[in-house]
Amino acid sequence: MDKREVLRSIPMFRGLPDPDLDEIADLLIERRFRARATIFEEGSVGEYMYVIRDGEVKVSKMSDDGREKVLELLGPGLFFGEMALLDQEPRSASIKAITDCVLLALSRNDFIGLLRRNPEISLVLLRELTRRLRETDEEVRGLLFERVEGRTRRVLRRMATRPVPGRPDMVTTGSITHQQLADLVGTSRETITRVVKGLKHRGWLDQEGKHYLISKEDSARR
Repeated sequence: MDKREVLRSIPMFRGLPDPDLDEIADLLIERRFRARATIFEEGSVGEYMYVIRDGEVKVSKMSDDGREKVLELLGPGLFFGEMALLDQEPRSASIKAITDCVLLALSRNDFIGLLRRNPEISLVLLRELTRRLRETDEEVRGLLFERVEGRTRRVLRRMATRPVPGRPDMVTTGSITHQQLADLVGTSRETITRVVKGLKHRGWLDQEGKHYLISKEDSARR
């Protein structure tokens, strides 16, 4: 896809007319990262926001004892890095490539100018930030009140958005390890291994490699 088509697949830009999309596309810088490369570190100065054209990245923070805590996994059509451009504070988390990635970068000056010229984008950005805040609230509530299995189901529902070829009744997550899933759920890898095994045994969950499959009907409940 050309840049205009990539932009049209992203909710923040989807409703803009072609001339506006062409203007934005001219501002984007294509950047490529190999799997496991660091895109930016927590605490660094933010100069660009990024749209994922191809590949997957993980959002993480380091704990006080030096362990990496995975906060989110992001795939094609999603964006990140916009917060540092809005408040000019250091990056609040680190972003690393899980797979080889193609990203479209938009500089701070172009990003702010874009928001000023296109109020529609500001509204969509506000909705996206509100969605992320609601998800954070749900994560906190889950950690306080839900059992591990319930939190695991909720995380998998949120992540399973992709159609499965040949299985129209199913949707799948991106590639995710047990350790990454444990970090997202807020438990240990050993516990996640037991929970996943139980969910598969009861027929709620299927797995192909590192991809988890659930029914499209159940995914809609998120």
